Amino acid sequence: MSETVSFLHQASCVAVGYGMANRGANGGANGGPARAVLIEGPPGCGKSSLALALIDRGARLVGDDGVRLAPLDMPGVETRLIASPPPNIAGLLEVRNVGLVRFPTASAPVSLIIVLDPAAPRFVEQAEQAERFGCVIPLIRLWPDSPVLPLRAEQALWLHGIT
Repeated sequence: MSETVSFLHQASCVAVGYGMANRGANGGANGGPARAVLIEGPPGCGKSSLALALIDRGARLVGDDGVRLAPLDMPGVETRLIASPPPNIAGLLEVRNVGLVRFPTASAPVSLIIVLDPAAPRFVEQAEQAERFGCVIPLIRLWPDSPVLPLRAEQALWLHGIT
């Protein structure tokens, strides 16, 4: 039996798919298994705020300012990157100007990487491809200063995320 290797990655992450009320790009409810969205960007760009907004829309916290990532080989399927809460900060999200707030957590396969980037392109035909710990994952850059950022993040997951 081989030992599972995991890595601590500096990012925020939520798992989407827990009976969320929003709808995907095709108009249907988003049901199905949970999929993790890894949120990356420089310090202070809004990663935790986006995670909080997605939690408000029904997602579950995986990690804030740290996510445990582990490649998982599954028979007949490409290796998937599994995101899980790091034990020392599991369930804690820093809410700016409020403090540390505790939320329920989840683990899920990473389906999309969102990079909060003020220079994000206005129009995207297809996602970039990024490698994290040997796994290739779609990556979308989103402009962070938008009042509809969580909706755009969800649409990016439905259109570009691994299913």
